[in-house]
Amino acid sequence: MTESVEVGRDAEAVSKFVESFAAQLVEAGMQRMAARVFAALLASDQGVMTSAELSEQLRISPAAVSSAVRYLAQTHMVSREREPGSRRERYRVHGDQWYEALTNREAVLKRWEGALREGVASLGADTPAGRRMAETLAFFEFIEGEVAAMMERWRAHREKTFGK
Repeated sequence: MTESVEVGRDAEAVSKFVESFAAQLVEAGMQRMAARVFAALLASDQGVMTSAELSEQLRISPAAVSSAVRYLAQTHMVSREREPGSRRERYRVHGDQWYEALTNREAVLKRWEGALREGVASLGADTPAGRRMAETLAFFEFIEGEVAAMMERWRAHREKTFGK
């Protein structure tokens, strides 16, 4: 039995939320099954579910859950953990998953910046393509600085609002 039913919530309402939020995530570019698994975990009271629970709630195969969790773990949206005294894995969504996911994007920005610097050098800063690369590089450098400042403000806001 799924967690939403165990705690007395309306299973149909939870299911509608999960599918609706997952659809929004898919529109934003997330893989469909990963979006559904993430939304189900987010909507669970404990933020933790097993593969069997996710399979049952979402009516998908354990293989689909495994594939979705692999993607979500790689993007730092969920973590895997062992169920105490068992070999079964549980999947957990954390309260700071958005922070972690966004923070981990900084590494991607750094790689893109490096590639763009090489592009400017290769194409020539005075060529139209080189100028376009330089402007793109400046944009990513600007975004990186803004994200770092914004994340610092978020940490202070979170502490004040939630005491974490």
